[in-house]
Amino acid sequence: MTWNDDEFDGLTDDEVTWKLMGPFHGGVPGLVRRVRRILDVSQRGLAALLGTSQSRVARWETGRTSPTMAVVEDLLARAGIALQFHDGDGEVVEPMRDDGSRDRGNRRFPAHVDLSAYEWWTPRGSSSMAWHPLAVRRARQRQDPRITFRLSPWRKAAERLMWGTPVDHPARHQLVAEVRWIDEQREDRDRPRRERLERLRQRWREQLDADHSA
Repeated sequence: MTWNDDEFDGLTDDEVTWKLMGPFHGGVPGLVRRVRRILDVSQRGLAALLGTSQSRVARWETGRTSPTMAVVEDLLARAGIALQFHDGDGEVVEPMRDDGSRDRGNRRFPAHVDLSAYEWWTPRGSSSMAWHPLAVRRARQRQDPRITFRLSPWRKAAERLMWGTPVDHPARHQLVAEVRWIDEQREDRDRPRRERLERLRQRWREQLDADHSA
């Protein structure tokens, strides 16, 4: 290994010694060795714990190959080490939730989209059909929201600028609660109109009864 003399300009003798001695970040090979040290096992012993070969462990430790993420999680769990990821500000970054909402084919939505639900699911184009209210009632009973996301990157960017970027995909029950809340707001908004119509109907019936009595 060669060193650039400019790297040592302005350093004390102790700082130069430390820079030459390390410690240096070991990466994945160093992590595997750390786990072996915590467990106090040889390469062969770790291979036996993982159900793999000693040569594969050796390749991990020399950096020729790397263990899969599942193997890394297994290694850390055996060593009693918690796996966490952090962003540039030091905040913990969690994996996306496993119970995030799925489409009607039980497939995950694309990870980069922002999910929302404003109404109950009904077949597309059915809003003008006479049976549409019945389809809405059935979807409400099944707690089946229409889950959507923006296809336009500009619309998505505008919504994120206005409301912030969602951390994760909401779970299905969260979207159900959102649609229920929208239903309640709609009913509160429409209640005066329905009451006014009901009063008009009542007056019309009373007028009809009066006309028949006459």
